[in-house]
Amino acid sequence: MDSLSGIGVFVLVADTRSFAEAGRMLGVSPSAVGKSVARMEAHLKVRLFHRSTRHITLTPEGEKFLERCRRILCEVEAAELELSEAAGTPSGRLRVSLPRYSRLFEPAIATFMKQYPQVRLDLDFTDRMVDVIGEGYDAVVRSGEMQDSGLKRRRLGQFRRILAASPDYLARHGTPRRASDLLRHCCLHYRYPSTGKLEQWPLKTAAGAPAPELPLTLICNSVETRIFLALGGLGIVCLPDFTIKEELASGRLVTVMDERTRGNATMWALWPASRHPSPKLRVFVDHLARHMFA
Repeated sequence: MDSLSGIGVFVLVADTRSFAEAGRMLGVSPSAVGKSVARMEAHLKVRLFHRSTRHITLTPEGEKFLERCRRILCEVEAAELELSEAAGTPSGRLRVSLPRYSRLFEPAIATFMKQYPQVRLDLDFTDRMVDVIGEGYDAVVRSGEMQDSGLKRRRLGQFRRILAASPDYLARHGTPRRASDLLRHCCLHYRYPSTGKLEQWPLKTAAGAPAPELPLTLICNSVETRIFLALGGLGIVCLPDFTIKEELASGRLVTVMDERTRGNATMWALWPASRHPSPKLRVFVDHLARHMFA
């Protein structure tokens, strides 16, 4: 039995709680993943997972084994790091969680793959909060104000959250000039998947004044859907400026209330503070910082 390969499969199943998802990430069938876990259980003479038709969970023995397996994989990663640093060429698997709106990252990712073909990217596009260490990510990219999370971080660039609508919508409903005007408009909102809370629009209000309770014309967790509906003249939307750069340039969408919205937001790369950035992570973060907002 290839013990190291089996350990890697076991950890991935433990992280995803799914043979099918682990198989998808490894490029093999769920059956192959299940057989690998079964071989390891037979070798160890313990059951590592409780299995049902809907869920799999770790047994107490599996929990203990997972902790040791993570340490083993960390040691392997450290050994690979030493070798890759000696060779001077970044290489190996790099697992990164990125915001679900992928268009911002696509050009930078394409040029990175051409420049560093020996780095195998494993990218997870999601807006949920992830456990960087517990879920086995090398790094995550997120926006907003960063709390003291115990993670190291690097600023990748800034963007602005703006309000926008189609010229047709504004011709029919009028152009809002202040926050109170939005109470008479159709507002297309974003709900955070991780918390279920609505994104607050970056409206400037008088000192001490509460933000207005905007009409909930639509609520969803999709950037693309809200752009589509705004283009169709169905309301005003709040979005990062990079998501509608082309639509603004062509005039299909126009901004409103620019002077009454707050300033810039920041995009960050974060990684475990306990680790030194590997060559593959360093070059990836450097590349994003140079190319994302260029």
